Amino acid sequence: MRQKIRVVGAIIEQDGKVLITQRPPKAVLPLLWEFPGGKVEPDETDEQALARELREELEIEVVVGERATESTHSYPQYDIDFAVYRCRIVGGEIVHRAVRDHRWVRTAELSQYEFPPADEATISMLLGLG
Repeated sequence: MRQKIRVVGAIIEQDGKVLITQRPPKAVLPLLWEFPGGKVEPDETDEQALARELREELEIEVVVGERATESTHSYPQYDIDFAVYRCRIVGGEIVHRAVRDHRWVRTAELSQYEFPPADEATISMLLGLG
């Protein structure tokens, strides 16, 4: 049976731009850009996991809002069940604890960055293509 991993991501918009983060060089899918987030632990809700991941990776506190999109993607070794939520920063300053870099980009600029395949549905939704 293939492993299925529940992953959550955040769409954080500020001043007409959206936050993206770059994966560390030694991570799976190294140096690709993504919407910040991570894996949901067995005892967590999506919302709890997303708030925890953003605290651990970026030292920011967020309010998790409505689900913006959900998709699945099959990688060679596992399947991703990926839900993306709109979030708002309510505390902290971005610190690179578990990411290599971050950028605030306009949605029209997203195509200039290389994302994992699982993020394509979110980008399409943000660009109004979905």
